[in-house]
Amino acid sequence: MRTLLIALVAALPTLALAQAGPVFGEAQVVPAFENADDWIREELWVETEFDSDGDGAMDRVHVAVVRPAQTETEGLTVPVIYESSPYYAGVAGDAPGLFWNVQHEIGEEPPERNRGPEVTLRARPGISGSHVQTWVPRGFAVVHSSSPGTGLSEGCPTVGGENESLAPKAVIDWLNGRATGYTQPRGGEEVVADWSTGKVGMTGTSYNGTLPLAAATTGVDGLEAIIPIAPNTSYYHYYRSNGLVRSPGGYLGEDVDVLYDFIHSRDSDARATCDATVRDGEMAAGMDRQSGDYNAFWAGRDYLTHIDGVKAATLMAHGFNDWNVMPEHSFRISQALKARGVPVQIYYHQAGHGGPPPMERMNRWFTRYLYGVENGVEEDAKAWIVREGDEPGNPTPYADYPNPQAEPVALYPLAGETVGAMNGTGILSYVDRRGQGTATVVDNVSFDGRALAGAEWTEHRLLFVTPELMEPLHLSGVASIRLRVAADRPAANLSVWLVSLPWTDGRGARGGIVTRGWADPQNYVASAEGTLTESQPLTPGEFVEMRFDLQPDDQILAEGQRLGLLVFSSDREYTLWPRPGTELTFDLDATELSLPVVGGREALVNAFGAE
Repeated sequence: MRTLLIALVAALPTLALAQAGPVFGEAQVVPAFENADDWIREELWVETEFDSDGDGAMDRVHVAVVRPAQTETEGLTVPVIYESSPYYAGVAGDAPGLFWNVQHEIGEEPPERNRGPEVTLRARPGISGSHVQTWVPRGFAVVHSSSPGTGLSEGCPTVGGENESLAPKAVIDWLNGRATGYTQPRGGEEVVADWSTGKVGMTGTSYNGTLPLAAATTGVDGLEAIIPIAPNTSYYHYYRSNGLVRSPGGYLGEDVDVLYDFIHSRDSDARATCDATVRDGEMAAGMDRQSGDYNAFWAGRDYLTHIDGVKAATLMAHGFNDWNVMPEHSFRISQALKARGVPVQIYYHQAGHGGPPPMERMNRWFTRYLYGVENGVEEDAKAWIVREGDEPGNPTPYADYPNPQAEPVALYPLAGETVGAMNGTGILSYVDRRGQGTATVVDNVSFDGRALAGAEWTEHRLLFVTPELMEPLHLSGVASIRLRVAADRPAANLSVWLVSLPWTDGRGARGGIVTRGWADPQNYVASAEGTLTESQPLTPGEFVEMRFDLQPDDQILAEGQRLGLLVFSSDREYTLWPRPGTELTFDLDATELSLPVVGGREALVNAFGAE
């Protein structure tokens, strides 16, 4: 009984001083829970409501639990921190044969993909040690599970299919007494979670951050809070961009079937069945690397289409320079949850893939929603952004994201005598002057974006830059681009970057990529807004109008920098690699960049000084 009292006190309001003022109610370490030798560790298999491998029995997923000894000796019940993953048992590695060959013409059938090596199952006690040292001493149990078709979990991996949502739902149901756990993957004795309060919080990074959202879309009772870190919220947005076949950063040629092979670690007689039905069946029929169009296959792997089921309080985290799982993934979900009245906050930083919120943020979130402590976290700032040069644990609070003071400001290209046949550097201005004519880009994937941004002149890109900033310029939100473009071939890549020049460290504060986007002109033949479910070959020489968003961003461009609009065709790091030579012609009078500027036009004019 004394230990139970200690555990409860651990979650009661405790006073600490934080940047934004007093912080109440963070679960504290309890000395009685600190000794890892005393912790209870158990493994089991939870029966799900699906049979994804078609063997006639409901799949069971492998689960591991670590909890305080007092849950056994003193009847203590505790909430759960839960992480699920397809990675725990090992992955195939980045073998060259695993990826698609991107060297082919746009719209043509791609070369057949070679199969990489199969995953060698990595056997070890338990499943994972993540979160255990952090949360068990604070009065929580920690639960891990392997996704279907990975490790010792039955079923097939589906990379965003329905069973990846229902598997963690089954574990949460088990923690609430609504599903059955067993000591073996087949048969075995029943295992009950009578030590669980039924309140569950999920977290994880990347794929592991996707699964909390996947579980939440089922509306499962007991999932009270989630903290997805760099989650993939749509496999279409991960592998396509505005109708264009596009790889995630760092993994050129990856697609949904590649990820399937990467994670498929289950070693059983069901492997051939899973390969035939999922990878070589559903995926091969639906992924469509020829057109890049959005279809029912991709809609089924887009969590925004299932967002109405989410009721768990959501704290999202993402990096503005994450070019693997791009920042739009968290932005689109946080905006949708906000519109539906679900408690939501977002933490953004200026680095790349991954990066959790500060422990204090996570602790307050889980303490509030799992222990029910009224610590006021829901009244905190809605957005927490790590400013340039600051430490990840020291974010700046804002009323919301995008910054409520941001307003769209239009910028236009001025060619002067610098753009045209020579493709030098033009001017990016807030003054719209007619009569700019056209400018042509010749596609050549041999040159990457940084090289194109740094060239004094080249026929392979257009570049328009602002005057040198006289004072810092704060951008917050989503920039968009409007273009009118014609190609001399039926298909072409289109890439747009915003860059801060001169290019230095790549973080934007002192030069590098600000944001970027990609699109397929074939999807804009029927509509300037894009028809992503349908594309048509371009008529050579005929202009189409395009309008699409770049990736969300929030950064303060430093005094002395210049903002540049870089327009080119194939992006060596992300798109397909067609043969060089495709010509894209742009109507400069129909080109407009909409920039989200904190302080609006006045702030931008002040930053530019006299043009």
